[in-house]
Amino acid sequence: MTRAGTVAADRTPDTVEPGGVLSENHPWRIRLVKHPKRFESPFFQAAKRTAHRILDEMDDADLPYGPRPVPPEHWEMHHGGSLWVRTAGGWRMYRARAGIEWSMQFCAEPSRIDRLRRDAAELVAGFPDTLPALAELGYEEAEELLRTPITDADGVEAWTDSLFNACVPMSRGNHQGILPKVPGEHHYPWPVKGADFFRYDDFQLWVTLPDGTHGAVVPVDRRGSGDGHVRLVHAPEGSEAADTLAEAQEHGLMAVLPPNSSAALQAFAGQIEPGQRTASGPLVRRGVRGNGQRDRAR
Repeated sequence: MTRAGTVAADRTPDTVEPGGVLSENHPWRIRLVKHPKRFESPFFQAAKRTAHRILDEMDDADLPYGPRPVPPEHWEMHHGGSLWVRTAGGWRMYRARAGIEWSMQFCAEPSRIDRLRRDAAELVAGFPDTLPALAELGYEEAEELLRTPITDADGVEAWTDSLFNACVPMSRGNHQGILPKVPGEHHYPWPVKGADFFRYDDFQLWVTLPDGTHGAVVPVDRRGSGDGHVRLVHAPEGSEAADTLAEAQEHGLMAVLPPNSSAALQAFAGQIEPGQRTASGPLVRRGVRGNGQRDRAR
C-alpha cells in the first residue's frame, strides 16, 4: 500500500480538509480527510456535565469500565448506549442493546431509535429514584427525553447526545486506543474487548502473533486445569492468522494454538514459572483475580 503525497484535486465540502490518498494496485482509492472541528451540541454538553457529577458521587469500585483517570476531567464519554439509573446502592450504568455513535445518527431510522428510547424508559421506570436524582443534578430534560417519541432527525440527534446514549465513561485508551498500547472499543470487537473488564489480571488477552500483528486469545478450559492451549478469538484482517480464523468460524470450529506457541506463553505468562517452555502445568498463584482484586484463595 502506498500513500500519495499529493492532495486529491476534486472539491470537498467546506468543513473537510483533504489529507492525502491511500491506494493499492486495485482500482480503488480512499481519500484521507481531516475531521471537521467537533461541535458539541447542547444535548451533549448537558449530558456530559451530568455524567461527571454522577461519577464524582461513585466509589471507585463501582465505576463501570476501569479506574478513574487522573485528573478525573480526562474521562472520555463514549456514545455507547449509557443507561444510567439510581439504585438503592447508588448510581449504576447499564448498556443499551445498541449504542449510537455520533456519526451513525445520520443513517439511523427514527422508529428504530425510538425502540431504544422505549427500552430505556422501561428500565428507568424500574428505578423510581432515577428521575428525581437526575433533576437534582440539573438534568431536568431526562423525563422529557424518555417520554417523547422519536419520529425525525431532530429526535435522533437529541437521543444520540443524551445521557442515555452518549455517556459511557472510559479512559482514552479503553475508548479509542490501539495496540500494542491499549485496545480501545472503537478499534476492537466488543465481544472480545469486553473481556478486558472481567478477565483475571494474570491472563494476557491480547498477544503478539508470529507475523507481528496483534490478536486476542482465551483459554480452552477453566482456571487451574493445567491446559495451556489457547483459542484464537480475534486476528486483524490481512494478518496471516485471519484466514485460518475465518475458516474455523465458517465450519463451527475453534482455531487453537498449542501450549508451546508464543501466543500461549504470552497469554499465560502470569500463571506459569518464568522461562517455562509450555503454558501447560500447575497454576502459579500470584494473588490476582479478575477486575484487579486480590485472590485470597492461595
